[in-house]
Amino acid sequence: MANNTTGLTRIINAAGYSWKGFRAAWRNEAAFRQEGVATVVAIIIACWLDVDPITRVLLIGSVLLVMIVEILNSAIEAVVDRIGPEHHELSGRAKDMGSAAVLLAIGVALLTWVTLLWSHFR
Repeated sequence: MANNTTGLTRIINAAGYSWKGFRAAWRNEAAFRQEGVATVVAIIIACWLDVDPITRVLLIGSVLLVMIVEILNSAIEAVVDRIGPEHHELSGRAKDMGSAAVLLAIGVALLTWVTLLWSHFR
């Protein structure tokens, strides 16, 4: 099924698909909602802190990375669930790997925040 749209129409369509993805994640994924609220709080804190622009970008970027990985994890889970409800080793492995990716992204965000704030306030 080829998409023959180009230019501005393609960009508008892509933006619509992305918006649908955000809405679906918000409606169907509790983890996405929780991390979304935490991300908004973190962004507000990062903007409030008296840090240089590079530090601010790293703080915000690290929490946005968590959101990106959570959306990808949710997409993996949706595809696996679409295939069927029965347990399969590969399905479980895919879901576990997606969850591990989220955990690693959270670890990166925490490491970034601790390192940058520690160096700023010491």
